[in-house]
Formats: sequence, structure tokens, C-alpha cells
Amino acid sequence: MAVSMPSEIDLRRELDDLRDKYPSMPDDHLFVAWFLHAFLTEEEAEAVSCLTGGANDKGVDAVHVDDQTKTVSIVQGKYRKANKAEKRADVVAFSSLASELSAQSKEYREFVRGISPEVGSRLEKARKRILDRRYRLNLFYVTMGRVSPHLAKEAERIARACPVETSFVVLDSRRVLLMLSDYLDGVAPPVPTLDLEIEEGNGVEIKGVYHRYDGKTDIESWVFSMTAAAVGALYEQAGNRLFARNIRGFLGSTEINKGMASTLSKTPHFFWYFNNGITVVCDHAEQIGSHGRSVLRVANPQVINGQQTTRVLSAHASSSSKASVSVRVVRVPRGDGYDALHFDLLVGQIVSATNWQNAIKPSDLKANDRRQIEIERQFKKLGYWYIRKRQTKGEARAASGSRHFVLIKKDELAQAVAACDLDPADVRAGKEGLFEERYYGRVFPTGDPTYYLCRYWLMRFIGYAARGYPQRAYPKWLVLNHVWGRLEPFLSSRALKRVFIDMCEHDAEPLRHLVRAAEVAFVASLAYYREQRGKGARAIDVSRFFARRSLHTQFKEYWASRRNTAHTRFDRALSSFVRELREGS
Repeated sequence: MAVSMPSEIDLRRELDDLRDKYPSMPDDHLFVAWFLHAFLTEEEAEAVSCLTGGANDKGVDAVHVDDQTKTVSIVQGKYRKANKAEKRADVVAFSSLASELSAQSKEYREFVRGISPEVGSRLEKARKRILDRRYRLNLFYVTMGRVSPHLAKEAERIARACPVETSFVVLDSRRVLLMLSDYLDGVAPPVPTLDLEIEEGNGVEIKGVYHRYDGKTDIESWVFSMTAAAVGALYEQAGNRLFARNIRGFLGSTEINKGMASTLSKTPHFFWYFNNGITVVCDHAEQIGSHGRSVLRVANPQVINGQQTTRVLSAHASSSSKASVSVRVVRVPRGDGYDALHFDLLVGQIVSATNWQNAIKPSDLKANDRRQIEIERQFKKLGYWYIRKRQTKGEARAASGSRHFVLIKKDELAQAVAACDLDPADVRAGKEGLFEERYYGRVFPTGDPTYYLCRYWLMRFIGYAARGYPQRAYPKWLVLNHVWGRLEPFLSSRALKRVFIDMCEHDAEPLRHLVRAAEVAFVASLAYYREQRGKGARAIDVSRFFARRSLHTQFKEYWASRRNTAHTRFDRALSSFVRELREGS
């Protein structure tokens, strides 16, 4: 799919999707809820629960407390329909909230006098976390208007002058649209910042960091060494979000991963030489001193090569203390002068060029396509966990966080759609081919989940009808194509599609008629094979026969002929199913 920089129209579409669930929520609240979901929490319901707003709110539109990362985030949102400049008084007043929250009790009570009870209760909770448990305070001023760099820096200085650890972040319309681009790319919520600790000492002589800046492309890069323990700790801090732009998930106990673990255990001092290291892309990077360490602080980082390395190091932390890893960080320009297509193409090229230890498949290269991410989000709303990246089943189940999700792999979905709508021979030729450009747009033409689920569930029941009959494995895709061609006209409305999907999800009794129709179609397909295979030494093998192109059109001719005796039984079974389908609607 062609990718372009998102616009305010795309943001409006996201807010309209939220409004379908929360019809009485005003635009400003929808905007803040979307920001929380895209930037701070993976759960939409949690984002909505953080909203405050209303009269006497002191500019506090949301309060999010994260006990795992020990942070308190407070948001003020402005959903401007015109790109107007924000008032200095509003921005500065919000930045002063840090001082008010950390003030002495008397001053704090004066600040919250007359405040909305709900806002007051949430601020009190935030204040206790900040003062008693030393949580970090993050203030986010999020607007579709403009904030001058001078005003943003002034507000940041005011916020950081308070006695508690505080950050003040302005996200104006340009940065919000960049964040929307990340959200559409599946990088949500992002990893805001990480400190990459540069290796020093331990018997290793380090001559600093190699830093390169290309004035023609505005691409900046750094190359240095980190301890294996420090690299593994990155996963502990950021979790799977660190690999959102990676084309694969964790592959588990592959030979390469076992080899890394063996090296860590037996010869850790050779790990730096044997391993390719990790590659990180980011929006901004700055080398600083922090608590006596030299670190490269990176904003919005993504490990696009080295997920297996990072995960293995995290899993073998006890044996990583004597190992080192080479690290390459690339700051890729975004925003003015660089559209989303430029960024995505460049990142995609870096991914392809650096991920060569584990073979890259066509389906891997589509894992982060926006259509795949859209399908994943729409499926999740309906209780399905869409596995768009190659990974272990255990990894997929852990990511879903629930055994109540129905797990669907993207290659299975591709096979279901292709068998129904294309030539079944395309599926027999291999599922990876379905992710090539010549097929991809036809296999994944929409983000509508009902489009895919009807075809997916029919594939499941066709497979059920084939179970226990080895020869039925060969005509399976042909039979799916045939049954879908006869069933699809009866799924003429969204309501009927939903009834069909619901029946399949609950293995409803009427499905016995559909399975019966499929069994009749299998019998007919094999009868057609026997008629067409030839005799003696020149007879065509059953596997080769059902791999023929355009066989589905030839089978239709056979089906309509007098030679096919299965008409009546098939039509009777399908009619019984359709009758009960309509009654269910």
C-alpha cells in the first residue's frame, strides 16, 4: 500500500471511530482519549477512564498513573479546527502545575480550592505518588494548534524548576500528525525515551563513539559498544513495544538463538565478534552524562534489527555480564521536507538490509503494512488476535494476554481469501506467494473484519469436512472456492454476515447443513478427478491434478452438467442452512 503523511482528515476518522463507542463525548475529550491510547496506554478503555475535564479543572484533562514505570502523566488537550497559535498564558499556566503539585500542603490546598472533586481526587493521588514514592511527573500539552519553539522551551524551564523530576512536552499539530503516523504503523504506544549506556572499562579500551552526520540526507548515526546486560535491560524497560517496527516477533528456540545462548554460557568474551549487534532507529539522539555514565539518550527508539539478540540477552541476564554487543543508532529525519513515504521506505530498506541471519519471507515484509495493522485493530475489537508477525505460538498467546481471543495467523487468512476469490491454484502454489505485490492488494483489499471472517470461518468448516479423508486434502481449496461461490450471494447484508460469523464462533447447530454441503462437494470434486485423470501410465496424480490453473472454472462446467449427480443433495443442504441463517437474522 502507498503510504503518505497522515492529515487532519485521518485524525478526524480516528476520533469518529471513538465517537461510535462514546457518542456523548465532546471533541476535546475524544482527542485526549485518542492521545492517551496512542501514546501512553495500549488499552482504549483505560485511556477513557483517565479523562477528567469539565468546569474548574485547572487545565487538567486527563491523569494517567503507571505504577510499573513509576510515572504520572497529566494531559491538557486542545482540539483546534484551525491551526492557531496557543496563548502563552495557557501554556505557562500548565507548566506551572509541576510546582503546584510539589508545593507545601498549605500552598497546595490553596491551589485546589474550588477545583472539581473528580480532578481534585486524581491530583491528590498523583501528588502522593510524586512526593511519597518519587514517581516521575510528565506534563503533556497536546494541541492541533501551534506553539513556538521559544514558548515551548520557556514552559519546559518552568516545569523543570520544581523540586521533583519533571518533563514538559509540547506536541503541536505537526508532532501530533507524526504520532498519528506511528499509530497507523502499529508503533503505539511508543517508547518515549531510552538511555543507551556506552560501554566503558572492564578491561576493554573504548575510544569513544563513532558519530556520522550526512548533510545531504540529514541522517545521523552513532556506532558504539554496550554491555550485553545493558542491552538485555532495554527489553525489561520497554517490553515488546521496542520491536514494533521489526518485521518479525520472537522466533523462540531457533538454532541461531540457541547458538547465542551457548556463546554467552561458554565464551561470553567472544560474543561481540560472533554477533551482528543491534540496529536502532529513532527521532532524536543526544550523547549526555547521566549519573556518572556516558549514555546516548534516544527518543522514540525502535530496534529494527536485533530483536532475537535483545530477547536472548534478557532471558540469559545472569550469563551476560561478561559479554558486549555492537550497537548502531540511526536518526532518520521526519517532518518538514520528509514525508511518511520517505521515512517508511528508508526504515524498510534498513530492515531488509540488516535482517539476513534469519531468512526474510515475503509475508515478513508485509508484517508492518498499514492494512495489516488495520486488520489487527479491527479483529481485536471482535475478540480475535491477529498474528501479523512471524513468531512462536507461545509468544502470540502471551502478547494477547488472554486465552479468550481466537488466534488467526495472517498466512491462514491470506489462504482463505485467495481460495475464495482467486484461482485455488494460487493457494496450492504456496502461501508466501500470496504476499507478493501481484496478489497482495487482491488478498487484502479492505480493513473490514467481516469480509475476512466469513471466508476464514468457511475455510475452517471446509477443513472440518475434509478431516479423516486423506484424499480430500488435495481438492480442499477447490471445494472452498465452490462452496463460497454458492454461499456468498446469500450473505447479502452486514447483518447476515454477522449472523454467519456468530454461528461459526459458537459452532451452532445449523452449521451441520453447511458441513453436509461441503462433504457433497468433496465427493463431486473427486468424482470429477476420476473422470478427468486418464488411464494407465498416463493417469494424472491427484496432487498434480488439483494444482492445475483455472480448474475451478472447469469444475463449474462439470457441476452444471448432467454428469454431476450431487446437485440435489448439495442444494438441499445449502437451502436448509440458508433458511436457518435468515431466521437467525
